[in-house]
Amino acid sequence: MSFVKNFVWGVATASYQIEGGAHEADKGLNVWDVGSATEGRIFEGHRGDVGCDHYHKFREDVALMKELGIKAYRFSINWARLLPEGVGKVSEDGKRFYGELLAALREAGIEPWVTLFHWDYPYALYLRGGWLNPESPKWFEEYARVVAELFGDSISHFILINEPQVFLGLGHSAGTHAPFLRLSDGEVMRAAHHVLLACGLGEKMLRKTCKHPIKVGTSQAYWPSIPDTPDDYRVAKQDTFACHRDFGSVNYYTDPLIFGTYPEEFRAWQEECGFSYPESDMEIIRSKIDFYGVNTYSGNRVREQNGKIITLTPTPATPKTDTRWNVYPDVMYYGPKFLFERYGLPIIYTENGVALSEWKDLNGEINDDCRIDFLKRYLREMFRASCEVPIYGYFYWTLYDNFEWAEGFSKKFGLVHFDPETLERTPKKSAAFYKKVIETNGEELFR
Repeated sequence: MSFVKNFVWGVATASYQIEGGAHEADKGLNVWDVGSATEGRIFEGHRGDVGCDHYHKFREDVALMKELGIKAYRFSINWARLLPEGVGKVSEDGKRFYGELLAALREAGIEPWVTLFHWDYPYALYLRGGWLNPESPKWFEEYARVVAELFGDSISHFILINEPQVFLGLGHSAGTHAPFLRLSDGEVMRAAHHVLLACGLGEKMLRKTCKHPIKVGTSQAYWPSIPDTPDDYRVAKQDTFACHRDFGSVNYYTDPLIFGTYPEEFRAWQEECGFSYPESDMEIIRSKIDFYGVNTYSGNRVREQNGKIITLTPTPATPKTDTRWNVYPDVMYYGPKFLFERYGLPIIYTENGVALSEWKDLNGEINDDCRIDFLKRYLREMFRASCEVPIYGYFYWTLYDNFEWAEGFSKKFGLVHFDPETLERTPKKSAAFYKKVIETNGEELFR
């Protein structure tokens, strides 16, 4: 059994988590550069100033990806590295860095999938109000134009904004991620509306500026509800798209892009928060989205009981990752089915992976068999779903152990071990396994 021909096999990273070079050349600061310097915000005071030093070692990293058989590389551009003030003057160093990275990928035969924004918001724009400023969608539109003008000839796949659920929910509501704000629900809705306007303007600007056909997609954090029994399919799907009065929903950020309207499930909450907007905004937000990028790690198991949907407490035997996420492989089966039934878009898994508590053994090796088992379990379920709905790609999160936001370097998702002190990269046992998965187009999963 194998996936469809030309299935995209890749790895994913994010600029702030790997690049380092925080104060190199004329790069501008971003909200993580500034916010993580405050004591107590990041695990054990870790910083991303050096990251994995990808800024200096990108050629070595591209060579390693080629050696591991990686066919596609999803990475993000650090907005403030390219535009130090967020708008206006372009950094020649930022232009050089991303141009050379794209050239190295092209030479290695690795296809770039570029995310425009993965949470490292320019600090200069934050000081002007950030996503709460009504001008913020226009700032993003200008940024998209610059990226398309400089690098559009080298990029065929763009992802607009990564996981608004997280940088809005954790960064603007809960205050645990940069910019570490605790806004009212109505204020977060206003920021989210500007993010959606930015997506609409950015999508149109990319298509206008690029001189060749491109694919533009979204990338959403997706924590679906999954049925406890097959009879609970309907209620699991209903719960997945229900309003839980938080900012973690996928449909809150996707319905406006696809249908040009906010989901009905959220209208009452919006009204209670005093959130309103000009209807003409929805014409800007509605976009041509070519693929649905899904970032899934786990979910919630639900069932219907006495006419109500209840979330089940995991049994003590339920495996948990080092992030204490439940290992529920069937999220990769039910999750994409729910999305395709609602949106009808081809699906790309832009993130999926597992953090494990691991270290080098006395022989200097990382025998991460549980990661291999995780990949087998999750990707088998993804294959099962791909027989029913169009799934055309998978990006493992992540290439190497990196700065995992508020958790610092404590959570290890990588196929490659990274030592923050020596900067040494060491492929794990799972890297060799993933290489075989790619070479066999998935057949290795069933051996």
